[in-house]
Amino acid sequence: MRKGTGNPNAASRATTECGVTQELTPDATGLARAADLLRQGQLVAFPTETVYGLGGDARSDTAVARIFEAKDRPRFNPLIVHVPDTAAARRIALFDDRAERVAAAFWPGPLTLVLPLRPDAGLSPLVTAGLDSVALRVPAHPVARALLTAFGGPVAAPSANPSGRVSPTRARHVIDGLSGRIAAVVDGGACAVGVESTILGLVGGAALLRPGGIPAEALEDCLGHPLATGGSAERPNAPGQLASHYAPASAVRLNALARQQGEFWLGFGPDATDADLNLSPSADMVEAAANLFHYLRQADTAASGRPIAVSPIPEHGLGRAINDRLRRAAAPRP
Repeated sequence: MRKGTGNPNAASRATTECGVTQELTPDATGLARAADLLRQGQLVAFPTETVYGLGGDARSDTAVARIFEAKDRPRFNPLIVHVPDTAAARRIALFDDRAERVAAAFWPGPLTLVLPLRPDAGLSPLVTAGLDSVALRVPAHPVARALLTAFGGPVAAPSANPSGRVSPTRARHVIDGLSGRIAAVVDGGACAVGVESTILGLVGGAALLRPGGIPAEALEDCLGHPLATGGSAERPNAPGQLASHYAPASAVRLNALARQQGEFWLGFGPDATDADLNLSPSADMVEAAANLFHYLRQADTAASGRPIAVSPIPEHGLGRAINDRLRRAAAPRP
């Protein structure tokens, strides 16, 4: 791999023609280079507090099409648009009182809001998959915020991995999956949350479209009422709703209290003493979420085609997000 140095235009040509993915440092020089690549319509992976995102200019049809191409992503699956602050989000979507209240409570942070799209938002229609709503997030990671500020525009950014595969929580994960297919990755270290953002739909009623880094219970407390559920694998209205998603190459068996013959066991809690890896020996949901994708990758490598058995995870708080990802990882492959 080669870091971006010298003439920016020459480096961009090298990326496009030679399949070189630059590895950039999260300092002023690296962020300036990353912002310049985004302005050229190139793709740049960057860290958020949840997972690494694969960023492209959300206003450019060409840049957004490159995201789908790099990921082999179905065109009907919408993308999340990342912006530096709520003021920028208001220029793209229509905010009601509920949206203002939730944004004030949880932004910046691991929450995506699906809101009505402004007619003059200026986004590529590929971002919204032709819908009249848009998914928006203000990330909390300082590197992501610095890059968004340096770029000065909305960035469409799904997870930086081939579509349907395990999401990346380290720059090396991005390189492993997308090397030669994207212009650059900014290495900001490991992601603290480790599962994608919670997606809350506020078009009409309030609906949980994807569990994630903000527990649904916290959103319900903020809104003052329970959330409905929405979206479908057949017609996604937000990212992360495909039935088979976040999947390792190995088959996955859930709710495993012990290892069956030939299986690799991914455990959880103090009772899984014989597990090959343990998401959290102390049954800490935050630790388990942060470890989930990294350990799934390690398990997939170590299993070498053997099935992966996963311990039961309690279905509350962050456990809802962890179980959502595991169920999709274990679903029949298309």
